[in-house]
Formats: sequence, structure tokens, C-alpha cells
Amino acid sequence: MFHSILFDFMLIGALGVGSQWIGWRYRIPAIVVMSIVGLLAGPIFGFINPADDFGELFDPIISIAVAIILFEGSLNLDFREVKGLGKPVMRIVTVGAILAWLLGSLTAHYVAGLSLAVAFVIGGLFIVTGPTVILPLLRQAKLKPRPAAILKWEGIIVDPFGALLSVFAFEIIVFFMEDDVTADALLFFFMASIFAIIIGYLLAKGLGFMFERGHVPEFLKSPVMFASVILCFTLADEIAHETGLLAVTAMGMTLANMHISSIGDMRNFKENISVLLVSTIFVMLTASLSVDTLLQILDLNIIAYVLLMLFIVRPLSIWLSTIGTDLSVGERILVGWIAPRGIVALTVAGYFANVLSDAGFEDASILTSLTFALVFATVCAHGFSIGWLAKKFNLANDEQPGVLIVGGSSFSTGLAKALRELDVPTMITDSSWQRLESARKEGVPFMREEILSEQTEYHLDMTPYEYMVAASELDSYNALVCNTFIPEIGRNNLYQLTLHNRRGDDLEDMGHTIGGRLLFNEQATWERLNEKVEAGYVFRKTNITEQYPFDQYSKELHPETLLMFVLKRSGKIAFFTHKNKPKVETGDVVVSLMPPSKEFKKIQQKITEKREEEKENQ
Repeated sequence: MFHSILFDFMLIGALGVGSQWIGWRYRIPAIVVMSIVGLLAGPIFGFINPADDFGELFDPIISIAVAIILFEGSLNLDFREVKGLGKPVMRIVTVGAILAWLLGSLTAHYVAGLSLAVAFVIGGLFIVTGPTVILPLLRQAKLKPRPAAILKWEGIIVDPFGALLSVFAFEIIVFFMEDDVTADALLFFFMASIFAIIIGYLLAKGLGFMFERGHVPEFLKSPVMFASVILCFTLADEIAHETGLLAVTAMGMTLANMHISSIGDMRNFKENISVLLVSTIFVMLTASLSVDTLLQILDLNIIAYVLLMLFIVRPLSIWLSTIGTDLSVGERILVGWIAPRGIVALTVAGYFANVLSDAGFEDASILTSLTFALVFATVCAHGFSIGWLAKKFNLANDEQPGVLIVGGSSFSTGLAKALRELDVPTMITDSSWQRLESARKEGVPFMREEILSEQTEYHLDMTPYEYMVAASELDSYNALVCNTFIPEIGRNNLYQLTLHNRRGDDLEDMGHTIGGRLLFNEQATWERLNEKVEAGYVFRKTNITEQYPFDQYSKELHPETLLMFVLKRSGKIAFFTHKNKPKVETGDVVVSLMPPSKEFKKIQQKITEKREEEKENQ
């Protein structure tokens, strides 16, 4: 087999990104797939061993990657998002974290057999859930906003503090156990932690000032941010180990709440980098485990410890810490169960295993096995159960994929009604009450908001909507809306009405990367569609069966009929566009906009048939 660092990088990248794709394609937790392929490539088949192959570069690579991942997560911590969640979140990250630390440490001592010193060090680390594992699970499970926000904030806030709590515990243990350690060393570490926060805060403020004043060009903003994160982490970590995580968290949170105009573009860049790093780093860590470590996981004490952490320690700490909050029983059970550990736990546990062993704690040798057992067990258990549990307590959006229509009009209302009659979640959003008048009269869900406003994301839950139709009368606005929502919805699920050919905002000459996919046909402009609806055209739903196939349906269509979309048996929606005519199969439902004449003929025919039946009965 090949033996080179280049080959290792290639294989790790392919396995990591491939695992993400498999997780997306088959709707299973990607981190479970990453763990399995890492074990197969590393200790089981021996294709790679990143820890040995990379040598001294292994630890710095992992540390910088974790710092970037943590920064990207904290960049989403806008305090406006937790309005109404303040008390539960504060209780969980303070009282809940301390309870989890104490209970976890005592469990590690009395069940796993660790000394009190080692148990309290590792107990602090195991309060970490971590954004690297919790955020992918939340995206997959499609939780409702409230429980999703609580789990996300807990994961990101507690992530650096779990590592710091372990370091504090270690420093205190060393202080009491060794004569040559003074109070100055302990004080220094506390001061270094405060200094790390200051470094992160000042760097964020400085970057924000430079970005807003135009001192950094747009094409350099993401690279400058990327380099600044590494600088922030390295400065703090060189002063005191593990304070770098606190520094980058402070930096990300400060930037998130400065509301910089270009922060969205940088956040998208960081998310892409974070997905790549999570994929590769997790494979690196699992591939670096030894066979002895894997066998040690089967120890009965370790298994008992993992089970108690899953079913007693976590649920009890959450249940006690949320007493007196407005969380429902279902929310408390869900939050109390979901606590997957991930990259930070594995990396920092490896660090402490070496440090504690050097300090004379022989039982620290099992920390790697203990950590991986907990990580793998929680990732599998929580990854495969979060969807089921969320549905059980009605905390997931379990409806079929919905459609968000931007722009109120007669046509938008008719399209929304047709979708809702097929049980597709649908909402119309517009900034004008007047344009929403038809939606209000017809009882179609609507929201009077400017979809491009930054405030809208805190009022509108986007989780139920996998598709967006930009249906305003302005082509340029429709294109801007579609471009804005590419990161959230994906280019393939963004649609806009046909472009006008003789309007001031004509976009025909613009590149194909601008805007969404053009709906229906070239004549289906905003004016034409609304004219048809106001002239009495109707939205008709037709079931395609073996007796009435799509070919026959197509032949019988009125020349003026517009095919709108197909509702597939799977619940997916496929719109008819300029360049895409969906494949229609038996069991699908086709929705079209038909002239009223055919509708009237059918009604008249039914009336005639009914009269004939009545005459026969007489």
C-alpha cells in the first residue's frame, strides 16, 4: 500500500467528505459513518495511522482545526436569537454543567475505577457536547426552533469551558499534590483565561472596525478572518494551554453581535471550512486509535460507566437544572437525552492522558479508551434516536417539505392554496399589507416581513420549508432573494418567475449563476400569471394512474394550460421550469393552471349526468 503523507491527506479527505455525503444521502448521522470508516481505515485494516504518519504535526493540525470549528460555531451566537430562552440556557450552562461535572466525576471514580484526581479532570471534559456533533444532528432532525436553539447554545458555550474546567481541576490537583507548585501558578492560569477572553474581544473589535471602514477589501475579508482566528488561538494557547478555545469563542461571539454587514458571507465561508474540517479531523482521530484501545473499550467497568452517563448523569443534571423554567416535559426529556460528545472531548482527553500519566497517575492510561467509548456510544445512540424522540414529543417538523412563497399576489395565493390542499406546508411573505390582501381573504398563512431583512430570521422559522419561490413583480428582487438563500436552501430548490423581456430590470444578459431556476415557460411572467388567475383560470390537481398515464394527460391538455409542479409519491416537489420537465410516474399528482372553460364544461357535464340519473330513478 502507498505510504506517504500526501496519500494520507487524500484518503482522509475522501473518507471524511464521502461520509458526509453518505449521511446526507441515506439520512443517517454522518459522524457515525465517519467513526466507522476511520476505524476501518486505521486500526482494523491499517491503511493509515495519522498520529504516526504526521508525527509532530498531528497535534497542531487537530488543535487549529478545533479552534476554527469552535469559532465558526460561536459566530452564530447572536444574542437576539435567544430571546425567551435566556433562563433555560443559563441554567443548563451553569447549574447543569456543574451538576454534570460532579455526577460524572463521581461516576468515573466509583464505576470506572479512576482515582478522584483523574475522575474530576475527565469529568469536566465530559460535560462538553460540542457544536461539531450537535449541529449536524440538529440539521438532520429538523427540530423546532426552541429545543434546537437550546441544544445549539449549550453545545457551543459549554465546549470551551469543559476543557477549561478540566484544566482548572488539573491545576488544583497538582497544586495540592506537589510541594513545588505555588498559588502563583494557579493565579496565573486564572489570569491567562481572562486575558484570552480579552484577546478574542479586542481582535474581533479590531476586525469589525477594519471591515466596516473599508480597510479590508471584500476578497480578503474571509482570508483575513481565517488568519486572525489562528492568531487568536495561538496567542492565548501559548500563554496557557487550552485557553485558546476560550479566546476564539469570545472572538466569534463578539463578531456575531457586532452585526457587521458582510458577516453573512464570512459565515458561509466558515461553515464550508468547518464541514470539511469536521469530516477530516474525526476520521484522523478514529484512524489513529490502536487495537489495544478498542479492546479496552469492552471492559465491563467502562461499559457500565457509559451507560450511567447516558441514562442517569445527563438526564438528571438537565432535569434538576431546569426546575422552575418554562420548558415542557418533552423538551426537558429531549434536551436531557441528547448530549453527543465529539472532537473536543477526544482531542483534549488525549492531551490529559499524556499529562496525567507523566504526573504519575497510572490510571490515566485508560482515558483514551473511556473517551472513545463515550463518544461512539453517544453519537450512535443520540444520532439514531433524536428524530424518533423529537417526533414522539411533537418537537420536530415532521410534515412533508414545504414551500415559502416570496411576494403576495392573486397568483401566489392560488399557488399556495393548491399546495396546502395537498398538505404541503406553505406560507406567503411580503412587506406590503396590500399585496397580502388576497392571502388574508383566502385564509392562506402569511407573514408581513421583508424576507431580506436581518430581523426576519429571528421571526420566521425556516425549518419546514425546503423550497422557495420568488414571485414578486420585480425580476431583480426575485434574483436577489434567490441568491441570498442559496446557503440555507440550496440552488436546486430556489425558483423565480419568468423574466420580463421589456422591463428596466431585464436580467436576460446576466450569468446563469444569478437568481433561481426560472419557472414554467417563457410566457409565464408575473403579469400573465396574475391575469390568468383573475380571469378565472383554476389550479387543477390530477392523479396519475396506470389507467390514466401522464402521456394521455398531456395529450388532453388545453393549449393554454400551464403545468405548475408535480407532487411525488415521496412527498418531494418538482416544479416545471424552462430547462427541466420532471419525470411523472404512477402515483404522482400533477398540478396545472387551466382555463376556466374546461372547468365549466366538467361542471355542466356532472349536472347533466345527475339530472339523467334522477329521471331514470323516477
